[in-house]
Amino acid sequence: MDWGRIVTNLMWLPKVDGWRDTLKAFAKSPDPTWAQAVSLANACLDFSQTNALDEIARRRWGETVPDGITGKPVRIAVLGSSTLAHLQPSIRVGGLRRGLHVAVYENDYGQYRQELEDEGSALYAFRPTVVLFALDAVTLTSGLRIGQSQADARGPLDATLEEVRHCWRLARRAFGGMVIQQACLPVFPSLLGNNEHRLTGSRAWAVTYLNDRLRAIADEEGVEILAVDAHVAEHGLGAWHSEALWHRSKQEVALTAAPLYGDLVARLVAAKQGRSFKCLALDLDNTLWGGVIGDDGLEGITLGQGSALGEAYVAFQAYARDLSRRGVILAVCSKNDEKNAREPFERHPDMILRSQDISCFVANWTDKATNLRHIAKELNIGIDSIVFVDDNPFERNLVRQELPMVAVPEVSDDPTFFPRILAAAGYFEGLAVTEDDLARTTQYAGNQQRESFRSQATDMASYLAGLEMRLISRDFDRIGLQRIVQLINKTNQFNLTTRRYTDAQVQGVMEDGNAVGLQLRLTDRFGDNGIIGIVIGRLEETDFIIDTWLMSCRVLGRQVEVTTLNVIAERARALGARRLVGEYIATAKNGMVREHYQNLGFTVVHSDELGSRSELDIEGFSLRPTAITMVSE
Repeated sequence: MDWGRIVTNLMWLPKVDGWRDTLKAFAKSPDPTWAQAVSLANACLDFSQTNALDEIARRRWGETVPDGITGKPVRIAVLGSSTLAHLQPSIRVGGLRRGLHVAVYENDYGQYRQELEDEGSALYAFRPTVVLFALDAVTLTSGLRIGQSQADARGPLDATLEEVRHCWRLARRAFGGMVIQQACLPVFPSLLGNNEHRLTGSRAWAVTYLNDRLRAIADEEGVEILAVDAHVAEHGLGAWHSEALWHRSKQEVALTAAPLYGDLVARLVAAKQGRSFKCLALDLDNTLWGGVIGDDGLEGITLGQGSALGEAYVAFQAYARDLSRRGVILAVCSKNDEKNAREPFERHPDMILRSQDISCFVANWTDKATNLRHIAKELNIGIDSIVFVDDNPFERNLVRQELPMVAVPEVSDDPTFFPRILAAAGYFEGLAVTEDDLARTTQYAGNQQRESFRSQATDMASYLAGLEMRLISRDFDRIGLQRIVQLINKTNQFNLTTRRYTDAQVQGVMEDGNAVGLQLRLTDRFGDNGIIGIVIGRLEETDFIIDTWLMSCRVLGRQVEVTTLNVIAERARALGARRLVGEYIATAKNGMVREHYQNLGFTVVHSDELGSRSELDIEGFSLRPTAITMVSE
């Protein structure tokens, strides 16, 4: 398999027969839809195809946000010291692939610092929500001389890093949004060879030093890294950089790599909006093992030591297991007899994945699109949160046709490349890993125990009482910062306003004496559900304005909403509030909470198709009785 070709052509996406004819028909359509554009973007596109799609989409919509879009519009300023215009179409199409409407701005050549400093510049008029710093390696490594001492060589590099940090802070202070820093591309040939790290002052040495330090200070500043250096290390410099293009037009990223570059940027932005995928649904026969378990039996399937193919299946299972350990939910979706399908998980000595690793196991003779819907319902996640891996091209195409919102990577019949294709596709892009992520498989196992307990209870009241629930409220703190920001930016269904907060804005809530930021954790007899709710409110005279109220859907139906109201009312009264004011802002995904405040006893004072505003007098408010014990920490 030509991995360099996979990189430049996004080969985990399917090749679509007649794609150009479909594109032409889309261009000529009197009423093209956003969904059609997204479908066209989710194909294996090269640089010219990407640009053609971008041109037509821009002609159709331009800066206008189209109907049918679910993600929040994105305005990306790409700031750098080289030629970047060729990357803009790929960034827009990378966003389109994820259903995001993206507008892109590029600074005048070499003028990024000047535009950052000038509030009257075109950059400020653009009002970016994301700022991407794409600084070229030649600029970043200037001022070095071979043979310098380490102190002398690091001096100008450290000064450059502080300049970069200053630019991040300028961008965040001016625009308040997401900041991304492109890693330094390793474009320089070595001068010493294998031991280049010993040649202080060489530019190849400097790139390694800069990238190590960039990551460290990015962690300090809450900046995301666009890890192009890691992709160069995996796929080769030739797939990413053309010296001829650099000398001719100062294009550091090669034209052929632009589609992947744009996709990498879009992944980060989508992850910030909580639009990364959550669940990996796996076929079984010839996907997790070789052969057909129903025909070949436990002894006849290919798995484990003794063959290269068997070891490849083991490696894929190990990759899936490690994904689950970092927070990805695993499910099985197989056309099989369930008893036969479960046998390898229970009895085969070389199986890496075991039953306890699978949060939802569906094996029957129903079509896979229907079963994927069942998995989404069982796990209480959106169907658009699922990635489905199946070796069978017929099944892949069927799911793509029936469920275009499900990600279906174009794997081959060779399991050797399954992990690489999944990793390269970036479906599970994350910005950080929290304790709740690491405990997710355990949390879903606890949900199964709760459902079993529920089936044995005689009524709902006894079930809830028997759970022995505790809702632990804690003010925002730095320990929980990553999880707080993660939840705010990825929760879409039970989210009253869908307002997004950056790290800095959450810290601003923590420092505001008139604001309350609460992180809510639910525990019960079956375990810790983790942080399941976030509330942000502010005191305005005698009104406590609930700016943000969001919760994980997996805990609904357990009186958590009412108990949370009790917590909010107590905190609001402690600040001197006499009334709670709750706002609902309608989105494509949060219709389930349209009447949330009314159901809690609030009075609606305004309502239209865009949302509503509700009020609740709390001067004489009495805590509502629930089966949950309130704990404040």
